[in-house]
Amino acid sequence: MERITVIKIGGNVIDDPAALDRFVRDLAALEGAKILVHGGGKLATRLTERLEIPVRMIEGRRVTDRETLDVVTMVYAGLVNKRIVAALQAAGCDALGLSGADGDSVRARRRAPQPIDYGFAGDIERVNAPLLRTLLEAGITPVFSAILHDGAGGLLNCNADSVAEGIARAAAAIAPTELVFCFEKRGVLRDPADESSVIDRITPATYPALKEAGIVSGGMIPKIENALKAVAAGVRSVGIRHAADLLRAEGGTTIASR
Repeated sequence: MERITVIKIGGNVIDDPAALDRFVRDLAALEGAKILVHGGGKLATRLTERLEIPVRMIEGRRVTDRETLDVVTMVYAGLVNKRIVAALQAAGCDALGLSGADGDSVRARRRAPQPIDYGFAGDIERVNAPLLRTLLEAGITPVFSAILHDGAGGLLNCNADSVAEGIARAAAAIAPTELVFCFEKRGVLRDPADESSVIDRITPATYPALKEAGIVSGGMIPKIENALKAVAAGVRSVGIRHAADLLRAEGGTTIASR
């Protein structure tokens, strides 16, 4: 393989049928080996609210109690995952939907309760790179939800940005890898109301000031922090851009090591 592209798609795009349809068609047209990691938080949030299960978010990360774990497993690893896989098949892209438990593809450990107890939330321990290689060499596009397992029969909810970062690091050991975070904005914006205020480049040196000023907040925090971890671990490039710009070679925000 000359290269691998790992793409993470956010929940707002998944919630928009027209945007998701365009993204799926663009993904199917993307040349080379590719892996998709998807979120789906908006749908899970709506369902937990309908079931009167409290929703708690801390710095863009969901607090997952036992009832919430059941809901996100059904939504992420079931409904959302299979909708995307079916759409990719219809677009001519042979895809396989996976949770971390399938094929022992991504194993995690439950996050320590200190300093913040996120409940049944997981941090990645290892990614099954040989399985990724086998699937990619067979021409199959793996489609990962953010539901992982602990190897002892337990399921864990993981931030989808973290899953994309971990999978990209494993892919980088197979072939040069690009990680692309796709969502509903043109990139990281200085002003969320101004689509032209895209920050072209973020580095470990510039990120702390952006977070301190509140320019980077909420769900953007784990996205950028995982992007910085990825480039530090050998992923060739990381971009954050609009889902409609997947096939563009430029634009959006580039995350660089310096």
